[in-house]
Amino acid sequence: MSAIVLSSCVSQKEHAALVTKHKETEEKLLQVKTNLQKCLIEKESRDSKVFALTEQVKYLKEDKKTALKQVENLTVLTQSSSDNIKNVISQLSEKDKYINGVRKAMTQKDSLNLAIKYHLTKNLTEGIQDKDIEVNVEKTVVLISISDKMLFTSGSYKVTEKAFSVLEKIAKVINDQPKMDVMIEGHTDATPIKRDLIQDNWDLSALRATSITRILQTKFNVAPSRLIAAGRSQYVPLAENDTPENRAKNRRTKIVIMPQLNQFFNLLEQDAPKK
Repeated sequence: MSAIVLSSCVSQKEHAALVTKHKETEEKLLQVKTNLQKCLIEKESRDSKVFALTEQVKYLKEDKKTALKQVENLTVLTQSSSDNIKNVISQLSEKDKYINGVRKAMTQKDSLNLAIKYHLTKNLTEGIQDKDIEVNVEKTVVLISISDKMLFTSGSYKVTEKAFSVLEKIAKVINDQPKMDVMIEGHTDATPIKRDLIQDNWDLSALRATSITRILQTKFNVAPSRLIAAGRSQYVPLAENDTPENRAKNRRTKIVIMPQLNQFFNLLEQDAPKK
């Protein structure tokens, strides 16, 4: 009898365990179904997005073709013009290379000009007041502006003795840069002048520029082929000619160190895209 009761108790425990396991299995199955449903929904959403993107890509491709066709219809009037346009397009990359090359060369030129300014400023500042001489870099040239009282006697184009030390230092820097040209510009104030060999300020400015040019050539061995003498008269003033101080500012000689013109044109032609 006891054996029967024991057997009955064991069966009930096993049954309860099976019932519990069954419930757990049903819950897991429900969770799996729920996750599967979410996945199906997400997949459907992704499929919709993919379809939409695919249609959009197709539309954009067709729109691009239409745009290109419109451009072609607008710009290509004859077969000859079409060939020219295609040729220009094929040269764009070469033009980009050329432009970048010119920019690089200009950057190198800027660096060279800054170095020239540094050496000029270093060599010229000793014993010279800032108001008498200025060194600046503008675009691709170095500018040296010298007050007339350092170079000439009043109303004259004869160079004073004290100017030679300044011109010697400038000539040394110029000779260190043999691939650059040098323009000497004479500038005056607006005060009229007329005396032997000098009819007006045009004459005075040109004669002063020529005097400095001749000294650079004959005394300090600057190659004459690199030198340019120019008179600017009173027409490029730094200030109004209304006070003695302003007129003194306008009486000056400007020495411009710049790239040689033939080298500049060679730079533009070098590796330039063919037309």
